[in-house]
Amino acid sequence: MVEKVLEIGRIVSAPFDENTYIAHLAGREDCVIVDPGFDHQSIVDYLDEHSLTPGAIVCTHGHSDHIAGNEALKQRWPLCPLAIGAGDAPKLTSPELNLSAPFGFNLRSPPADQLLHEGETFRAAGLEMAVLEAPGHSVGHIVLVCRQARPWRIFAGDVLFAGSIGRTDFPDGNFQDLQEAIHTKLFTLPEESIVLPGHGPPTTIGHEKRTNPFVGEPAGYVA
Repeated sequence: MVEKVLEIGRIVSAPFDENTYIAHLAGREDCVIVDPGFDHQSIVDYLDEHSLTPGAIVCTHGHSDHIAGNEALKQRWPLCPLAIGAGDAPKLTSPELNLSAPFGFNLRSPPADQLLHEGETFRAAGLEMAVLEAPGHSVGHIVLVCRQARPWRIFAGDVLFAGSIGRTDFPDGNFQDLQEAIHTKLFTLPEESIVLPGHGPPTTIGHEKRTNPFVGEPAGYVA
């Protein structure tokens, strides 16, 4: 069986240095956009440069920096479906819930076309991603695991970072929930799996298990 080549581009959006990922299989002209940030023009430029058309937009959670590009992308590709975890769907259209209002602006995304749940497989553009619910940073946060590449790729949003974890001081945040999700759902994945976080550089599951000061072995984690 010939392994599919997964290509992933990254766009970093100011002012929060949020990572938008553009994933596609080599030889295909459609792609999946994960967490469109504020710099939607750079996302469009990347798609045009690589002759790609979005087959879907998927958001790991509904905070403003991860949904800010949804409206512009849907305006250009109105038939492109927008997916998000069911628990965070209300954040898309509520500036209060998506935390844009507290920062002094009212951001509203188009509503979701597809709601995702634990245990489902999200399919678009030839990609298949396992859906894991990982609350703690946001109550409806999901993580997407793509097993079509070796090592596996994990679109982790704001759950697990290189040397850190997502904030848990937001209204629906909870450290214990986040810790449990990381320990029971992410740290059980193969250690070589590559974590693509919502902010900062990539890391691996094994590295975070051994070194993460919040949820790894330095914090008392035992496999």
